[in-house]
Amino acid sequence: MTIKNRPEHRDNPVQRGDDATATPEPRAADRFAAVVRIAMGLVFLWAFLDKLFGFGYATPSERAWINGGSPTQGFLGNLDHGPFAEMFRGWAGAWWADWLFMLGLAGVGLALVFGVGLRIAAISGTVMMLLMWAAEWPPDRFTDAGEPTMSTNPILDYHIIYALVMIWLALAAAGNTWGLGKQWARLGLVERNPWLR
Repeated sequence: MTIKNRPEHRDNPVQRGDDATATPEPRAADRFAAVVRIAMGLVFLWAFLDKLFGFGYATPSERAWINGGSPTQGFLGNLDHGPFAEMFRGWAGAWWADWLFMLGLAGVGLALVFGVGLRIAAISGTVMMLLMWAAEWPPDRFTDAGEPTMSTNPILDYHIIYALVMIWLALAAAGNTWGLGKQWARLGLVERNPWLR
């Protein structure tokens, strides 16, 4: 009786004689999630740096935070429609609003770029995006003065899409590929408090 040799399975590290605990190569979907995570983090970090230093894109140099400007004044102070406009205008330029906004931009951006604390980043980033959505109030077609708001969709805009992407990245553990997610998860504090992942 002859036993035919079975073909080697290249996907099985045990049959190759490799260490069975070797980390498998990330799938294409994992790599794509990592690229999206890093790109989203850079969006938040760019907004933070532009408001901090005033690179002249959304924030001119003279209105930079380090030059005494307010990161929230320009956006919140000029709202001209929506049911919450008066409340948000009242927050514009407040020290606590400036600090919370800037800490949020930096914290979410760093968490996404490094792939750590993605659950916290998803929650805080989603809250930030929903507040900004409510401030812009896309359901309104006209400002209080009767001018078009230029809203392109009454519900879905980039704030909602960003929030959904951050939630997806946290659920997909996107920090494990090209990030420090696995190392972060092994920290004692994080192991005792899984919500910190």
